[in-house]
Amino acid sequence: MAEQIQVPTMAEMMAKGEIPEVLFWVGCAGSFDDRAKKITKAFVRILNNAQVKFAVLGTEESCTGDPAKRAGNEFTFQMQAMMNIQVLDGYEVKKIVTACPHCFNTLKNEYPELGGNYEVVHHTQYINSLLAEGRLSISGGSFKGKKITFHDPCYLGRANNVFEAPRSLIEKLDAELVEMKRCKTRGLCCGAGGAQMFKEPEKGNKDINIERTEEALETQPNVIATGCPFCNTMMTDGVKNKEREGDVQVLDVAELIANAEEL
Repeated sequence: MAEQIQVPTMAEMMAKGEIPEVLFWVGCAGSFDDRAKKITKAFVRILNNAQVKFAVLGTEESCTGDPAKRAGNEFTFQMQAMMNIQVLDGYEVKKIVTACPHCFNTLKNEYPELGGNYEVVHHTQYINSLLAEGRLSISGGSFKGKKITFHDPCYLGRANNVFEAPRSLIEKLDAELVEMKRCKTRGLCCGAGGAQMFKEPEKGNKDINIERTEEALETQPNVIATGCPFCNTMMTDGVKNKEREGDVQVLDVAELIANAEEL
């Protein structure tokens, strides 16, 4: 039997006269990419299990404009942003949680200058707050004693100084967190940011995601954990390139937690 996951939209909630605690901004990757949809589902499971009253925009959600802005198209970015701000303000949204650091960074740091002011948190921060409030409890589950290395997404780590939230979640799994040589403020990009996700890499000696995957594999992990759907794609491709998909998993932190919850 397929598991039922409840995902109400803002429109449905407003029609009932209800206000959600938080708006879950799914993002383009989490909505359309088959691999990233699993991250979305894992996070929704966590929200449901913690009995969080949340909603999504559904078809009213549009791209934040991050790829357009990074590619240099400021006009398209502003058009996207203004459209989204109109929708968010129409629903009087105060707090947004997202599993994509690109959406997180854009909504948090770039929407205010266009009039969109919201409290924006990354899903790893939000899961941590649910644990701190006692609304969620986890055990090591299948990850107990496993070696997990965490790849810092650029827009989460260096751009917004969020380093500890994902790591503290990994440590709560009774797993061994093993750090790469380049981590935290010295983390290396996976190669997908700055709209590079949507084009072929320029010619060079080695693709950057291969370089980063090699650094991850040096830690001899069972799992490479990420906190970004783009990073997940790049690291997965790197693991496949090294023909290691049989013994090394690439999983989002939300997937780790969803699989270790005490239900």
